[in-house]
Amino acid sequence: MPHAAHGSARKAGTPVPGAQAIARAAHLLRLVTAAGDTGASVADLAHDADLTRPTAHRLLSALRVEGLVDRDDATGHWLPGPELYLMGSVAASRFDITATARDIVRSLAVRTEESAFLSVRRGDETVCLVREDGSFPIRSFVLFEGVRFPLGVASAGLAILAFLPPPDVDAYLERHPELVERWGASHSPARLRTRIADTQARGYAVNPGLIVEGSWGVGAAVFTRTGDPQWALSLTGVEFRFGGERLAELGRILLAHAHQLSTRIAAR
Repeated sequence: MPHAAHGSARKAGTPVPGAQAIARAAHLLRLVTAAGDTGASVADLAHDADLTRPTAHRLLSALRVEGLVDRDDATGHWLPGPELYLMGSVAASRFDITATARDIVRSLAVRTEESAFLSVRRGDETVCLVREDGSFPIRSFVLFEGVRFPLGVASAGLAILAFLPPPDVDAYLERHPELVERWGASHSPARLRTRIADTQARGYAVNPGLIVEGSWGVGAAVFTRTGDPQWALSLTGVEFRFGGERLAELGRILLAHAHQLSTRIAAR
């Protein structure tokens, strides 16, 4: 009993020993997985994690010993390790909806001829889980499986952000003043709030080439049984394919598929 009493006596907000190192390592893991199949250099990872290069290298080396990351000796780039795959396989039974959604994403790509995606909300970001390319020969490569964007940046994240409770939106914008510096003036709180209102009125989000010029995206939120926007379906393509009446038609198709997936998830 003395051991249990000691554990319960820890006050809320008291620093947990080793928490900073764990947070840094977790941030590096997310950056490594977001880099995709090509991986990332230690210099880039250190910069993005706001760490010194020696600190980043030390943490990555420790993660490598545990099998959580790997290093390509030819390029020096760091990649996801085999232990992450094993952990992910176990966690998938609780969190993964890709098997539930894959045929819907494929149908969306076939119907529109554009690249279609499923993304999931993870904290203040979206992570792309599934990509299905349509038949149109010109494609956008802004999104790929594993890539992360802050909420409100890509169309999927804007669709999710738009349907969060207003206090959650306010808190998110307060937490992330760096959005303007990193993603440009179009991501100021005022302009993001305008796009949020447009998304709510329209039902789906539109990204008019704000990440890569000429590459447009549309996104629609997918909801849990309790009405939380936890996922999003999206389409990306070249600008001339996303204008006028065709944009409205893409939006209708997207919303229909998002509703189908929300209904399917609620019935699981």
